[in-house]
Amino acid sequence: MSTRKSVFAVGLITSLFFLWGFALNLNPILIPHLKKACQLTDAQSAFIDSASYVAYFLLALPAGQFMKRYGYKGGILVGLLLFALGAFLFYPAAAARSYVFFLSALFVIACGLTFLETAANPYITVLGDPSGATQRINFAQSFNGLASTLAPFLGGLFILSGKTLTAQQEASMTAPQLTAYLDAEAATVQVPYLLIGGVVLLVAVLLYFTRLPDIIETDTAGEEGRSILQEKNLLLGVMAQFFYVGAQVCVSSFFIRFAGRVAGIGEKQAALYLAGALLGFMVGRFIGTLLMRYVAASRLLALYSLLNFFLVLLAVVLPGKLSVYALLAVEFFMSIMFPTIFSLSIRGLGAKTKEGSSLVIMAIVGGAVFPVIMGRVSDMTSIQVAYIVPALCFLVVFYFALKNSSVKKITLVAAH
Repeated sequence: MSTRKSVFAVGLITSLFFLWGFALNLNPILIPHLKKACQLTDAQSAFIDSASYVAYFLLALPAGQFMKRYGYKGGILVGLLLFALGAFLFYPAAAARSYVFFLSALFVIACGLTFLETAANPYITVLGDPSGATQRINFAQSFNGLASTLAPFLGGLFILSGKTLTAQQEASMTAPQLTAYLDAEAATVQVPYLLIGGVVLLVAVLLYFTRLPDIIETDTAGEEGRSILQEKNLLLGVMAQFFYVGAQVCVSSFFIRFAGRVAGIGEKQAALYLAGALLGFMVGRFIGTLLMRYVAASRLLALYSLLNFFLVLLAVVLPGKLSVYALLAVEFFMSIMFPTIFSLSIRGLGAKTKEGSSLVIMAIVGGAVFPVIMGRVSDMTSIQVAYIVPALCFLVVFYFALKNSSVKKITLVAAH
């Protein structure tokens, strides 16, 4: 492949990191938005995350099998088509104002994202000079971080109306007036998701006509040994990743609701706060990678997870904006957790690394489980008390880090 074509191919694959980061980080906007439009409880609104993250659990292994047969390019194209289809389904879902329809559309999008995430990392490493593989992954991952910052900012700008009815206002409206208000709220997602679907289709067309190199994978011959399920550190890592992703999704997805209820911050302003926090998440990745030159990754993970445990507890007990500021700081210290847990989990697996990696990816389903638990706790108590759920999750990450404290150096993989 010529240098010019290689650069173009790298650009297209890099765009996938941005696209899935943008889609996933719109969920914190959709949760308060659909809660209003579809008149949901906190527990019900948490199924927005469940619809997204359960796909990783169900589709990770099938996506890998599909790509073995049809190649990584085929897998990427299927992923992009599913992504676009799910985005287009938002239009009729909003027209019907059907929460089940919205969840189905999100699930289809997430199925596409599963294919994309499974394929993008190996592809980006082979596109170009092998000596620059790590640099290309870091470059691509920076666009994932950029997407996580832009998604809540643009979502807050174009999806959230800033209009939230009090119980008294809602009670004073006639049935047609209330229906008109709810329909107008639901309709704000239609144009943004049509645009997203169109962009994703454009990338699919460009990729279809772009020649990408085949990835030749070799297995280690004669590899003997125990079952992958006997690798205790891997299983502990799967558990840690399950709890971490659950904590990450809980902290972000309920933030706008938290800021409104605890500090009286409007949803549009809260979306800007969240965008700033996710910018800190992106910056934290660069700073964390730098710190790992001097501090063992496992020790940094232990420190960050313990700090986040106490920061979330502060958010539970502090009043007003002080609690919001505590949650904003949590995003920075979450930045290194996914790739660090991933790399510590699969170290030393040899020929079983790919199999172990699939198990760790499946642990992303934690993002489908813990928000529902947190939503239920919120309905029973308050949104502030419910943040105890992610606080406890960080303790599991801390335990995993302690169990790996003897590991001095690891190679970071691309982060979620």
